[in-house]
Amino acid sequence: MKFILIDRIISLEPGSRIVTSKSLTLAEEYLADHFPTFPVMPGVLMLEAMVQSAGWLVRVTENYAHSMVVLAEARNIKYKSFVSPGRTLEVVVEATRIDDGESEFKARGRCGEDEMVQARLELRHYNLAQTNRMLADTDEKLVSDARKRFKLLGGPSAVKVVCAPAAGG
Repeated sequence: MKFILIDRIISLEPGSRIVTSKSLTLAEEYLADHFPTFPVMPGVLMLEAMVQSAGWLVRVTENYAHSMVVLAEARNIKYKSFVSPGRTLEVVVEATRIDDGESEFKARGRCGEDEMVQARLELRHYNLAQTNRMLADTDEKLVSDARKRFKLLGGPSAVKVVCAPAAGG
């Protein structure tokens, strides 16, 4: 089972920063097993929401050059509070480095003014065809699916276009 832990992309500055949100409801399947009498979003899913957010920043920054964007390392993870049903986790991810094949980020999640989690993330990005040319079609399908999901999350309207100042002005 794959959890999509981003409901909406709020803003995205390619190469720099992304803000996303996840509204937690009692309908979340995992809440039935994770502290049933005290339902809260598991910490690992808060971390995954930050990873997924960073992944969108990489995809847009690199114009979907890679089909795979995966977590390589999570460091300095600090859980500060619980996210309970009825609250919205807002994730802010700032890039410290995005290179061809790897990237690093500072990420935090908050509910309103309350910080819930923070971490440093390192992602790897690659195409399956790099190791097996026969997987090029799979790469194309994965990228196509990612582009469709980006639209569903409101990504195109969230992208901030940074324009260079006009010459002489």
